[in-house]
Amino acid sequence: MKKEGNIKISSENMMPIIKKWLYSDKDIFLREIVANGIDAITKYQKLVTMGEAEESTEEYCVKISVDKKAKTLTVEDNGLGMTQDEVENYITQIAFSGASDFLEKYEKAGGDGIIGHFGLGFYSAYMVSENVEIFTKSYKNEPAVHWESDGNSTYSIDDCDRQERGTKIVMHIAAEEKEFLDENTIKNLVKKYCSFMPYNVYVSYKGDGKDEPLNTTLPLYAKAPKDCSDEDYKKFYTDTFLDFNEPIFWVHLNMDYPFRLKGILYFPKVKNKLELERGKVKLYCNQVFIADNIKEVIPEFLMLLNGVIDCPDIPLNVSRSFLQNDRQVQKISKHITKKVADKLISLFKNDRTKFEECWGDVANFVKFGCIKDEDFYDKVKDIIIYKDLDGKFVNFKELLKEDDSQSEKEEKTEENKKPTTVYYVSDEQQQSQYIKLFKSEGLNAILCDNFIDPHFLSFLEYKTPSRLNFKRIDADVDGALKNADSAEDSVICEIFKNALNNDKLTVKTEKLKDTATPAIIVVDEYMRRYSEMGQYYGMSDGELGKTIIVNLSCPVITKIKELDEKKQKFVANYVYLLALSSFKKLSSEELEKFLAANMQLLEGYTK
Repeated sequence: MKKEGNIKISSENMMPIIKKWLYSDKDIFLREIVANGIDAITKYQKLVTMGEAEESTEEYCVKISVDKKAKTLTVEDNGLGMTQDEVENYITQIAFSGASDFLEKYEKAGGDGIIGHFGLGFYSAYMVSENVEIFTKSYKNEPAVHWESDGNSTYSIDDCDRQERGTKIVMHIAAEEKEFLDENTIKNLVKKYCSFMPYNVYVSYKGDGKDEPLNTTLPLYAKAPKDCSDEDYKKFYTDTFLDFNEPIFWVHLNMDYPFRLKGILYFPKVKNKLELERGKVKLYCNQVFIADNIKEVIPEFLMLLNGVIDCPDIPLNVSRSFLQNDRQVQKISKHITKKVADKLISLFKNDRTKFEECWGDVANFVKFGCIKDEDFYDKVKDIIIYKDLDGKFVNFKELLKEDDSQSEKEEKTEENKKPTTVYYVSDEQQQSQYIKLFKSEGLNAILCDNFIDPHFLSFLEYKTPSRLNFKRIDADVDGALKNADSAEDSVICEIFKNALNNDKLTVKTEKLKDTATPAIIVVDEYMRRYSEMGQYYGMSDGELGKTIIVNLSCPVITKIKELDEKKQKFVANYVYLLALSSFKKLSSEELEKFLAANMQLLEGYTK
């Protein structure tokens, strides 16, 4: 018997609200409708196992079809179906029971307060439809039901002649949403939102059994790690992220207690060591796609990885502020961090060679993670490695020759309170002259040529103020580079000061052990850091006061006193330009002067 009535909602403006707030991701309606069908099948199978319903002889699945001529998009399942009373309760009443609360949350959060928009369910269809029909038949021995509404506050409900158990949703697509009548568009949406749903999802199902489902009902992450091969992991990565570069390694998450968590996180190959490339961590709830990179669940630094995580226990229909303060979510986030750290530590301890081979790809990730997450830093701080001047990878314990039993927490004596200075190289090619000096005297330094290294070294100094102090290799002249009788030569200092006439340049003399280098440029480490910081924030022009160390052990320098004033000026300027070229890339003006000086030397040599 046909019946008409009013939809019992708290706000008659619910449809405009849905369209307004969800417009940016309106295609999510398909996930909602398909997920409802999957849920109906799951519930029916549960009834079967309980002996309250008969096992079906047909395949449990969801069928999606597009009819461009009729302008309809249909989603059909063979789940438990609904009676007329259930349609009244679940469609007409319950769906809108929280309309006012929903609106209030969205207004407060600026339209970004609810993740995944769960709870809208069936009515999300009105984001793209001008009219929606439901044809449903319950597994119970009751008449099939037809329900229809144009999304306003009225509806009609009546019996229909549907014979099969289950529910068919027919969406009459609005004129301005005709993109959802394109079969490829729908297939792409299914792949995006329904890739891992637990029952097969077909598009344009012909009923001849030849169609292939667009989803995988048992994704790799849902399997036990012991049942997955390396090739399985690599194929799943390629298929999911369309990245044909093999991942370097991965972490398989598989936990059922005290919370349910499954997933795989992949460490991708780095395309550019000069930047942190954002990855994509796909979040699922019971194999239903929710969103990418939800930072309230997944620690921010882990979003540099690619992966899938399925968290059935996370209340994804609540505000992000709730997620931030939910203890269960915090435990899950910490667990994910711990598993990633455990994987890195295991690789370091059990396969050091592979760890070193992978380090170039994971270094920035690890350092960024340490800066962003204190727990992660505490776990991995001893596996952070750097390449030294001999090309060997060392961690700081190895570099400082610390015994593993030595604790940083032990009270230090007065003699060892001073932190150890560790020299670093930021540009091997540019700083080759300094590297040569260091290596000739048996000194070591570490290579720090990634953009994150300056920040990370400062972070380490902050974390270990009594242990480590970092200086760039061109920061000063180490005592091991100087002769014991190194002394100031005021005459040579004055010659250089007069010749260079640069009030931002300090001139000093030392007797270096290396006799082939006439001079080197050095800068104070902390003044350089301060200047670079000011330049970064636009508070300075980056001009930095430098010091030229004139080497009294070099024969060229010792003979400069014997030259006339003109030649002294030429040699001093030439020595300065030589030293400057080893310190930095010459400016166009400096390069022009350097080339002119070289030409002058050539002319003099050929006379």
